[in-house]
Amino acid sequence: MTEFSFLDGTTAWRKDRERRLVASYSAAGLGAAAAERYVDKGRALVGDWTVAGIMDAGVRVGFVAVSVAEDKGVLTGRIGDLHIDADHAGRGHEQAAREWAQAWCRERGARRVGVRLVDPAMAEVFAGYDVHGQVRARRVEAPPEPVGGVTARPMAQDEYADWLTLEKHSYVGDIVRSGAMSHEDAVRKSDDDFAALLPEGPATPEHTFLVLEAAGEPIGTEWLRHAYLPGVTYGYSLHVHEEHRGKGHGRAAMAVGERTAFAAGDAALMFTVWGGNEVAMNLYTSAGYRVVEEDRSVELP
Repeated sequence: MTEFSFLDGTTAWRKDRERRLVASYSAAGLGAAAAERYVDKGRALVGDWTVAGIMDAGVRVGFVAVSVAEDKGVLTGRIGDLHIDADHAGRGHEQAAREWAQAWCRERGARRVGVRLVDPAMAEVFAGYDVHGQVRARRVEAPPEPVGGVTARPMAQDEYADWLTLEKHSYVGDIVRSGAMSHEDAVRKSDDDFAALLPEGPATPEHTFLVLEAAGEPIGTEWLRHAYLPGVTYGYSLHVHEEHRGKGHGRAAMAVGERTAFAAGDAALMFTVWGGNEVAMNLYTSAGYRVVEEDRSVELP
């Protein structure tokens, strides 16, 4: 029978969790230094967690961490960790811990519960949760050959303004479609994020803006940030114009991004895909991009 025992202190749990995060990020395609830095970035976002040991016949077999806080006026629970040691996995402890965490959050007034998954084995445990977004990554050991005759050129100054307007609009649509925010909140987030990311516009250091072309005709755009993490380029945007979709240009554009990352001295390409975009998720899976982490949530009855 699965039982739960609250920890007096969280130091040991935090160290164990960070060790597991580094291992998981490295397995997903980030180098060791990038994985460590990604954990550092996340550390600043980690608040106060209530942590319980998951027990089986008096033996601790894992951890579950929970919290409840207001999010846009709604009390929302978070599952910050749910881990079962490998020797005890698959015995029902995972489902019991999820149910315990949901009940703990509900008792404190939460109307929904969110979780950020980093262990692919936990995807089945949270299968009933809606996927709001994924971070994906792929190692780039060598520059791939061009695909389908698709090439890229630097975006011209006079193309940037139109690109920015369309990009912000697309970003808002992705957020709303994923179910993460209302349209009004998504617009504010879009304005804030672009202002923070591109303070110098197209001249912002470490950023590359490309126009994708096929047979001399523009078919899309791509926006990359180099050295986002040590040895990692982050793809902020990959957009194929609607009239050119369904022709294999998506995979060709990804190859452009990989070549550009490699040329910049990076060894991995990383990006976010929003929930509700199953076509893109399937494309990325087939192209070898692994899930680094995934945001999910469920409404509580």
